[in-house]
Amino acid sequence: MGAIILDGKALAKEIERELLERVEIIKQKSGGRAPILATILVGDDPASATYVRMKGNACARVGMESLKIILHQETTTRQLLEEIDKLNENPDVHGLLLQHPVPEQIDERAAFERIKLEKDVDGVTCLGFGRMAMGESAYGSATPAGIMKLLDHYRIPFKGKHAVVVGRSPILGKPLAMMLLNRHATVTVCHSRTQNLPDIVRQADIIAGAVGKPEFVKADWIKEGAVIIDAGYNPGPVGDVELSAAIHKCYAYTPVPGGVGPMTIATLIAQTVEAGEKALSIA
Repeated sequence: MGAIILDGKALAKEIERELLERVEIIKQKSGGRAPILATILVGDDPASATYVRMKGNACARVGMESLKIILHQETTTRQLLEEIDKLNENPDVHGLLLQHPVPEQIDERAAFERIKLEKDVDGVTCLGFGRMAMGESAYGSATPAGIMKLLDHYRIPFKGKHAVVVGRSPILGKPLAMMLLNRHATVTVCHSRTQNLPDIVRQADIIAGAVGKPEFVKADWIKEGAVIIDAGYNPGPVGDVELSAAIHKCYAYTPVPGGVGPMTIATLIAQTVEAGEKALSIA
């Protein structure tokens, strides 16, 4: 039997069908007002503009509204914080997303921290991360939360498994490690200064490539029967794992594209819908 394909594209479509129904209920209870996801884009990075457009399209597919705020490249931290404050105080906005990355003159962390917890549907604040790590209610970072939804859908077991996360970014590697730990996996987090990385990866029952380098995790590092989560997307298109050479020996894997990416957007939209439900006390 071949490896299980963890099809994020198919699951994202299922999630969107369910969200359509939930958005309709919100509209009925709010006099026709749909949840709104506000996205702030600073500068003219073409990849960021594409991501913002994809998120807007996903909102439209489930009957939500999207609000795009585009700020010029020279925007200061103070000006960005003022925009975030306006959206925080707007009762019609249920989710607030600052598109990463921002221009270098902006204090991105200060901007993330300005987002109200109840509108932090992308899971970027320290408070949200801390609550999630402690097992309390919070919106998880969208990509790792999407990964967990995908693994749950395919009934991938976590309890007692050794998960190795290669990458420690604050919105992917670190929160994914905490989510896996909360599900009773034994978690090792590796990074650019990790020694004997291939030997550590060879111990993994679940391996997550989240380092942002094409095919960084080599196929011969991966043991027979492992689950491969490839959260990278690089030109080619290839992920962070040398997937083509590892598929024959793994138990399950996320394809690139069509694995983790669609789940990120579906999770972001789902968490915005949940925020809309909470605002109406129907969650």
